[in-house]
Parts: sequence; C-alpha cells; structure tokens
Amino acid sequence: MENLNREKWSEFFNRVSKELAQKRAEIEVQSLDIGDQIEAEYVQIRGVVFDHKDDLIEVILDGLDHLIRHPKEVQVKGNEENLEAILIVDGEGVRHLITLRDPLILPAPKTT
Repeated sequence: MENLNREKWSEFFNRVSKELAQKRAEIEVQSLDIGDQIEAEYVQIRGVVFDHKDDLIEVILDGLDHLIRHPKEVQVKGNEENLEAILIVDGEGVRHLITLRDPLILPAPKTT
C-alpha cells in the first residue's frame, strides 16, 4: 500500500470517484475494541469525498454513507485506473478498509 499526502486527498478522491462508480466495495472496520466488522459487502460505490472543513472522509455507497471522522492516514493499493483498495485510519486509530472489485458480469441466459 502507498501512503497519500493529506494535501492530495481531495484531488485524488475527486479524480478516482469517476472510476469508482463502476465498482463495488466492501467496507471492513478494524479496531481492537470491536475486532473486524464488515459494514458493507460489495455494494455499488458512488464515490469518496474528503471534506477538509469538517475533517471527514465520506464513502458513498448505494443505501449507505460511511463517515470516517478525523482521518489521519490514507493508503491506496493499485493505481487510479485500477484501484484495488483504500485504507483509511481515523483519529482513534480505527482502520477502515475499502476493498474494490469490478461487478460480476454474467453471460446472457440461453434462449431455447
């Protein structure tokens, strides 16, 4: 995973959100207090936004907005065209792992 400088978060998320709209995301919250919890399991992702004024990152999914308050660190796996995962550590040390994948495209049913 590669660390992103905080100054680049807004620009990065604005650029990749267009590509993310074609993907599905799993959000796993990892903490010593609660263990590993799956908050969303491969739901259509709409985008990721860093709001520097309110100091939060919003992960927008179909039917769910996942808010990460006081983010301290952002790491990415892959590049902008083929992003595989985003790891965000919040102000309390909780890790939010967003794993991305392309939607499964099934062949058309055979007509008889």
